[in-house]
Amino acid sequence: MELSTLLNLKSDQTPVILAPMAGVTDLPFRIICSEFGADFTYSEMVSAKGLSYNSAKSFQLLSVSDLLKKPFGVQIFGSEPPVMADIAKLLYAEFGTKISLIDINMGCPAPKINSNLSGCALMGNIELAEKIISAVASASPLPVTVKFRKGLDENSINAIEFAKMAEGAGARAITVHGRTRAQMYSGIADWDIIAKVKASVNIPVIANGDVVSGESAIRLIEKANCDGIMIGRGACGNPFIFEEVKAALSGKSYVKPTIAQRVEVAKRHARLHLHLKGERSVVELRKHMAWYTHGIKHSAKIRQMLFKCSTIEEFENVLNEIPIQRT
Repeated sequence: MELSTLLNLKSDQTPVILAPMAGVTDLPFRIICSEFGADFTYSEMVSAKGLSYNSAKSFQLLSVSDLLKKPFGVQIFGSEPPVMADIAKLLYAEFGTKISLIDINMGCPAPKINSNLSGCALMGNIELAEKIISAVASASPLPVTVKFRKGLDENSINAIEFAKMAEGAGARAITVHGRTRAQMYSGIADWDIIAKVKASVNIPVIANGDVVSGESAIRLIEKANCDGIMIGRGACGNPFIFEEVKAALSGKSYVKPTIAQRVEVAKRHARLHLHLKGERSVVELRKHMAWYTHGIKHSAKIRQMLFKCSTIEEFENVLNEIPIQRT
């Protein structure tokens, strides 16, 4: 099956996808990124165990809205096959086809997640990983995909073996981040390993790692021969990157947004965030507002002010003071 069909997309252009990021890809941010061209987005990584305990905090990560007009998936993590399978059923019962697929996180490098044998730790226990994927794929009426890394470290690179296992266990597509768990988010992503994974399986492969511009997206596609591109940290404070990448894929020129345009989008993001999540969520918003100021003159001072804001008015007052005529 073509990736665009799997993701419920009408375009046959290479899909450009917002990566699931804990504490980042909440509903407001996903809406903003979709408006700038992200073809598909994911919920923040959510604990299957938390959902099984009916955790309000976990369910809040699954908020939906008619304002998000593009298809999206839900990413879950956990280490218990029966629990993961039950949550797949629950998600379909709760959302039906409002969500397009269920993704299993087997790539998160965070120690807290790995200590519970979830996330990337499962790359070191391929038998358990296979049981989880098989259980979820068997239980879910929705397509199941898997996201993982190059390996645990440079001495245990097993992405190809892991990809073949995931395909055999029922995954309909996979996403490969070209770094090891030991690298976390440092160093350079290995696009060669993604190309090798792509050559070893018959399901769509989404490439993740180091897409920061239209030019780097084109190079990744050429290098990895991938079916889709996933953008993570490159989108933080920069939803415009999707517009830039889509222009590059279409062979069109692209003009980066002015500071004034960046400020206006930051304001819209702030208003949307507080509209959907309420004033109590203001602390979560601060990092997003700070990211928008990256590269702006006196950005360190601006960020200090933003991290003290407690209301939409305070955010807007700080943003209005940014010298928009300077680059």
